[in-house]
Amino acid sequence: MAQRNGQGNRLALPFYQRPALTVARELLGKVLVVAGEAGWRSGRIVETEAYVGAHDLACHAAKGRTARTEVMFGPGGHAYVYFIYGMHFCFNAVTGPEGEAAAVLVRAVEPLDGLPADARTDGPGRLCRQLGITRAHNGLSLLSDALHLVDAPPVPEARVERGPRVGVDYAGVWAREPFRLWVRDSRHVSRGPPRPAR
Repeated sequence: MAQRNGQGNRLALPFYQRPALTVARELLGKVLVVAGEAGWRSGRIVETEAYVGAHDLACHAAKGRTARTEVMFGPGGHAYVYFIYGMHFCFNAVTGPEGEAAAVLVRAVEPLDGLPADARTDGPGRLCRQLGITRAHNGLSLLSDALHLVDAPPVPEARVERGPRVGVDYAGVWAREPFRLWVRDSRHVSRGPPRPAR
């Protein structure tokens, strides 16, 4: 179970070295922990999106292996952090075996240690800003002291919702896949419209 100040049972590498959709579901309820100059900051994950590999046209890896996506082609268990819109960082957990180029975007967390209870952590940019995640974390092992995830009780299936990912309309049929998962009754889930899966 997650404990304060970043302590607890860290998720081991085999947790991440599985299909992205499996990891996206099981990350719900786990705790994301970041160590910084101000101490530990953490949040309980309440929303994720799976990007299942280079064949997934919504996945960054669909455009091939680049300096930006290199970490995605490595083994699961590392951080993939990218910058968008000239203002936001987004944190992903790389999943699967080496070469698969899959990842799970963490879209929202419930504030825990080191954050005000009313901190805005709904949305990938906001959660990175509140937790202090930057490009400096890109490529880090998710077992590192600086950035890791801690085990916690699973979210019951009855509380889990699924729908299309947010902001990937360019991906054709892949935009309609129900690869976004969130905790139904959490007020910290991002504001993206939960359209029904087709």
